[in-house]
Amino acid sequence: MKNHFSTSDFRVTHGRKFKLNGYATGLKKKLDEEELKEAVNKDAEHIGKLQEKLYAENNRSLLLIFQAMDAGGKDSCIARVLGGVNPQGCQVTSFKSPNTEELSHDFLWRHAKAIPPTGMIGVHNRSHYEEVLVVKVHPEYLIGQKLPGIISAKDADATFWKHRYASIRDFEEHLTRQGVTILKFHLHMGKEAQRKRFLERIEDPEKNWKFSMGDVKERAHWDAYMKAYEEAIAETASKHAPWYVVPADKEWETRAIVCRVVRETLEEMDPRIPKLSAAAKKELPAVEEALKKE
Repeated sequence: MKNHFSTSDFRVTHGRKFKLNGYATGLKKKLDEEELKEAVNKDAEHIGKLQEKLYAENNRSLLLIFQAMDAGGKDSCIARVLGGVNPQGCQVTSFKSPNTEELSHDFLWRHAKAIPPTGMIGVHNRSHYEEVLVVKVHPEYLIGQKLPGIISAKDADATFWKHRYASIRDFEEHLTRQGVTILKFHLHMGKEAQRKRFLERIEDPEKNWKFSMGDVKERAHWDAYMKAYEEAIAETASKHAPWYVVPADKEWETRAIVCRVVRETLEEMDPRIPKLSAAAKKELPAVEEALKKE
């Protein structure tokens, strides 16, 4: 499967001429599911080994950001990608609607708190991009953020959103300078695929808990969301914080692509286990001998 796709096909590093409908929701060439699963398992195992080195090196971190429409497969994709990682070496943060404390701060505050420390892989399941996605589709949510000059949804004009995109770009550039490598994934699912997954959640008793009437209501805003995604990606894609628009109609295709992107990125980061100092090495024989005599 190695030559069936290149991760560069899904990478967006600048917004010039970016159009979301230029990216398919499924791979053009049908791939064998068992082959995809094998690739995911191998990449996940390798990711785990590379994360151990990242943890030992302890001066950089990796942040994975996942955005998708409801039922887009974020949770299962995250579980597969991190399947081989020691739980102590990663942290996953799922962002829901902001609470009262979070609303009393700027929109980036709670996300900055969740940035992974050095040596760690951090995952944001939804992220600060909700502020230019769901909030852009529903600008009435801004009223609860107590922003100066925003009294009604109509007050969020083009300049307001331009400044919000700029804040996100500045935030991510700052993180990059601090040693955080950022990967942003939009799991690009078609409307028909979402319909089928919603039906599965209704028809399968074991998946009923996943179903939400609110998710179905948001389908009425599908076109507005696609426009919001297109604008967000175009405004915030960069070489230091690229977006990956990943086909998401078939979950194993999604997992295989994301796993390969993460594995390749960690390989490029090339984390290394620190070497002992000469003085520490000299002490090892004496310590070893003492332990053997116990």
